[in-house]
Amino acid sequence: MAKKIVIVGGGIAGIYVLRNLLARKGKEEEMDFTILKREKSGWVSTCGLPFALRGWYDIDRTEINKPQFFRDQGVDFRTETEVTKLNLEQSSVTLKTGEVLKYDFLVIATGRKQFVKETELEGVYTFNNEDDAEKIEAALNKEGVKNAYIRGRGIIGLQAAAAFSTRGLEITLHGGPPSLLPSSLDPDLGDMIKERMEKEGVRFILDRREITAIKGHEGWAKSVVIGEREEEKEEIPADIVIIGKWIVPEIDLAWKAGVDTGESGGIVTDRAMHVKKGRRHINNVYAVGDCTEVVDGITHRPRLNQLASTAVTQAMVIADNILSDISEQPGLYSPYGYCFGPIVADVGGVLIGSVGVTSEAASRAGIKTISGKATKLIKARYFPGATPLTLKLIFDAYTRKLIGAQMVGETGVAERVNELGLAIRAGITAAEIRNMERCYEPSVSLLIDVTIDAAIEALGITPVY
Repeated sequence: MAKKIVIVGGGIAGIYVLRNLLARKGKEEEMDFTILKREKSGWVSTCGLPFALRGWYDIDRTEINKPQFFRDQGVDFRTETEVTKLNLEQSSVTLKTGEVLKYDFLVIATGRKQFVKETELEGVYTFNNEDDAEKIEAALNKEGVKNAYIRGRGIIGLQAAAAFSTRGLEITLHGGPPSLLPSSLDPDLGDMIKERMEKEGVRFILDRREITAIKGHEGWAKSVVIGEREEEKEEIPADIVIIGKWIVPEIDLAWKAGVDTGESGGIVTDRAMHVKKGRRHINNVYAVGDCTEVVDGITHRPRLNQLASTAVTQAMVIADNILSDISEQPGLYSPYGYCFGPIVADVGGVLIGSVGVTSEAASRAGIKTISGKATKLIKARYFPGATPLTLKLIFDAYTRKLIGAQMVGETGVAERVNELGLAIRAGITAAEIRNMERCYEPSVSLLIDVTIDAAIEALGITPVY
């Protein structure tokens, strides 16, 4: 008899569990799939939405596969469907309609949510999915829209600012101190992004004041008031308001079902991605993606890592383990290891890259560090496209092992993030990076790469040019 697999959540995490299982479905692994999602869409690339707002393509092009694509493969793909209860003891899922679905395997892929005060004013949005993007697009095309206020100094906020900048809006981006992208960049690199965007006309407020009021006119937002005390209050013009912070794991269904959550607020899993309830892990229930807690590869402490790359890796592990159980082949089993959080983001043509820990995160974990930073062209200066790259390497002060890397440039960032992520996993030291042979061809690289210069500075050695 076919095994029934129910996936709650249709974001990239749930979709990739489904895709992995569909790709490997055979006669010996009979499976029936049901996927339940609140949205009306199929598989949407939410990471592509900010670029649609920049005018690169239409929003609907971010829907990679429509629901019918999966239905044609025999999947019971249900959109605009709300789950109200998970019953782990009876292996069932209850829908808002009252329908009860039984499962042999359950995958919780409920993603994340935002705590945002509701307002009846138009022009106030979050920016998490295609519905949000469509509302923002409509607002941008409204006559008389001139000013935008963005709350949040992370990737969502910065990419929204970059999109609005191309539309000619006056932008105020408001976040906490002291710098941008604090979970990925040290202040010195965060300030590079700030300076670049300030030249494009973006105004930054980096302090601890919070929104105290959103004022409107004829039902549409017109300004945001920040600050509680009279002497610190400021009213900022805002025809569009984007809230890009206060994002937390969506764990309500799991929590009501008794599933354990950790200190980060995400669902606790074992290395197989099984959820935990009380003293035991439940071998036919998995959690994946933004709703889960991961273990940091450097500090070994629990944290969140709400990125598509993390979800895709976890999805492969879950698919392996479901197939291992169905086919009774233990050799198919695979574990999800520590998380190193590789990140790359395009913010208005500037690429930001990060992997491992920041200096602040290392300090919080009691890890003493040394670091080196260098700026250099990515290839010989006489070749077209010889743009600069700033790279910072962070090492454990005692072992000299690489534990973090950050970079800002215009090209080649993703490749370096992946390279340095492997170096962190391998425990490469500053001396080994300094003495490592690297390929050279003046049209594509320098004889002495910026990576070597950064390692040399961390070691306190005088560089030779």
